[in-house]
Amino acid sequence: MRLAALVTGGKDSVLALYRAQQMGHTIQVLATMIPKRGDSYMFHYPNIHLTEHVSRAVEIPLVTAETSGIKEKELEDLKKLLASLDVEGVVSGAVASSYQKQRIERICDELGLKSVTPLWHEEPLDIMNELITLKFKAIIVGVYAYGFDKSWLGREINSATLEKLIELNERYQISLVGEGGEYESLVLDAPFYKKRIEIVEAETNYENGSGVLVVKEACLLYTSPS
Repeated sequence: MRLAALVTGGKDSVLALYRAQQMGHTIQVLATMIPKRGDSYMFHYPNIHLTEHVSRAVEIPLVTAETSGIKEKELEDLKKLLASLDVEGVVSGAVASSYQKQRIERICDELGLKSVTPLWHEEPLDIMNELITLKFKAIIVGVYAYGFDKSWLGREINSATLEKLIELNERYQISLVGEGGEYESLVLDAPFYKKRIEIVEAETNYENGSGVLVVKEACLLYTSPS
């Protein structure tokens, strides 16, 4: 199918995009909603501007639209964007959030589109191990839960990080993939990136147990042949 991929730059949306390609789908366009507020119910917020870099890295065009970020109203903004695209379906990175999946499916039904969710109900540990095995270079750019301190911001998701996440899961029941909003990520490189994203300048903002790594400047570099 010809699909639009809902992309935030985070690990789940990028892995879902990769999986959809592996399944034989054609990704016609990347679609990103840009919330006007940081507490959107549906959409990722930290460093959302870097989806432009993701688009150039994977060489797939990007379309964006602003959304109020207000609960339910933001769904109409997404519907308008998807209705403007010449695609047969939409791929998203939902893992366990019924709130997100059901609303995307409702919009797809109204528009006559197929909803594709390659990661749905997979074991979080399997997803994390797949990212590491495939050599996704993903870093943590937002933390919002008890157990995460400032040192987590900018940390690469690798085997050592996964061990620490497992500890936090056992101690505080955080989701390993951050499905409950405990943390946000940014994929700087992946097996299908034609170029990798390099952070040039970033600022760490951390206060009262939560924080964000704000990427102020980034560039694209050609990925070295493996």
